[in-house]
Amino acid sequence: MRRMCLVGFLLLLPSAAVAQTAGDSDVPRTPWGAPDLRGIWDNRTITPLERPRQFAGKETLTAEEATAHEAATAEQRVGDRYYWDRGTRTVSDRRTALIVDPTDGRVPPLTPEGQRRFEDGRSQGVNGAEERTPTERCITRTVPRLPGLYNNNYQIFQTPGYVVILMEMIHEARFVPLDGRPQLAEDIEQWNGDSRGRWEGDTLVIETTNFTAKTNFRGSTDHLHLVERLTRIDADTIDYQFTVTDPTTWTQAWTARIPLNLNEGPLYEYACHEGNDGLAGILLVNRRIERTDTGR
Repeated sequence: MRRMCLVGFLLLLPSAAVAQTAGDSDVPRTPWGAPDLRGIWDNRTITPLERPRQFAGKETLTAEEATAHEAATAEQRVGDRYYWDRGTRTVSDRRTALIVDPTDGRVPPLTPEGQRRFEDGRSQGVNGAEERTPTERCITRTVPRLPGLYNNNYQIFQTPGYVVILMEMIHEARFVPLDGRPQLAEDIEQWNGDSRGRWEGDTLVIETTNFTAKTNFRGSTDHLHLVERLTRIDADTIDYQFTVTDPTTWTQAWTARIPLNLNEGPLYEYACHEGNDGLAGILLVNRRIERTDTGR
């Protein structure tokens, strides 16, 4: 209830940026002087997280190559107009991967422990809903979020003491305090971790720990340490970068960079659990298999 009230309050705040004072940059600012991140943004792009093997050693495409790639992708995705809402363009600097570190544009190798977990996770439980993933159960898709097939929209609200990021997918809201309070105790874990924000110049830095092992980002555990950086670079773009570290999962930390583009919106509710017959069907089929195997 508190969160709903706070989001409601933030919606009433003016969204227009105030004029710059002498000496300021051209970055839009809030009435209290912080860089203005407010608005609805999307991260749609056809640029993949990892550099495709055919582009190995090639960091960026030429303008002609990018145009040809966009046209070929559009031809392959002719059915998108009927359901999907994913990107149609490469990122503006025509990078071949969203990952910028390591420089090969690939997710670092898994540790031996991470590889074992990956193999064990290939088969999900079928004894009850609690054995399925939080994504499948419409609980969360964890953070950070990558461009997907649909629901790539985010709405950012600001007050002097908080930033709130409302994610269209599974309608989750991340509340990020900016008052310097300490992180939660280590034994308190949350679906999307515990976030704390601070300004470094014109960049909002969000540091998140205290993830639960019940969720994972590409195989991560409760040891995940996430650092995000949001920088308003012009009227229509936020430069968003994240670095993930989990020594139990990857052999090194890695960083991705994804532009957030201003979107007219609106942001719609994503009612994930309504009509979710798939999960019930998975469990029902396995109960029938069990009865068949036991002769009942």
